[in-house]
Amino acid sequence: MSAQHVLVVEDELRLARLLVSYLQAAGYRATAQHDGLAVQATVAAGDVDLILLDWMLPGIDGLTLCRALRASSDIPIIMMTARAQEEDRLDGLDGGADDYICKPFSPREVVARVRAVLRRRPAGSPKPGLQIDEQGVRAFLHGAELPLTPVEFRLLKMLRDAPGKALSRDDLRSGVYEDRRIVHDRTIDTHVKNLRRKLEEAGLAEAISAVYGVGYRWEARSASPVIYN
Repeated sequence: MSAQHVLVVEDELRLARLLVSYLQAAGYRATAQHDGLAVQATVAAGDVDLILLDWMLPGIDGLTLCRALRASSDIPIIMMTARAQEEDRLDGLDGGADDYICKPFSPREVVARVRAVLRRRPAGSPKPGLQIDEQGVRAFLHGAELPLTPVEFRLLKMLRDAPGKALSRDDLRSGVYEDRRIVHDRTIDTHVKNLRRKLEEAGLAEAISAVYGVGYRWEARSASPVIYN
């Protein structure tokens, strides 16, 4: 079994490196992210089991980010902050955090909190968010398989691999049909329409947007983490 991945979201570089070092020594796979605006894309690009989230971040504060992540994911989140007032702690917990730790703190205590939160997560529980099985040509949302055709699967992967980028119908056609067959724009539109419907029925709404005169875009604001197998 691979080590559980803890994402440290902290803009104090020395503290982030210290936490990563302690977590790695405890047997976790730990990485750091310093910019709050990039966290959702970072989470969506890999397999994250828990987030250590600082309250004060550049671009977007940790509480707002916590609420955005919690809107579509049950990934465990531990808030870290120097704001020790009871009202602040309640705001963090009400915002979706699983635990709250006040600065200054001992890195050993942080590791213990991480271990305790992960221990409460049921063994074998399905991973939250979007999972893409490239070898099996299958996709799952919150553990449930999406009933996708091979063309819809390739469309999903192309769009999801380029969050926030508008892909033209020609781009999608070239990526979906490797034999370069002649396919009308309306055919691509129909495939995208069916893909969007299946995603919405599974609980992931507004993930794909139409870009007038261009094609389609996977919305980077989607907070669902994606795991590649």
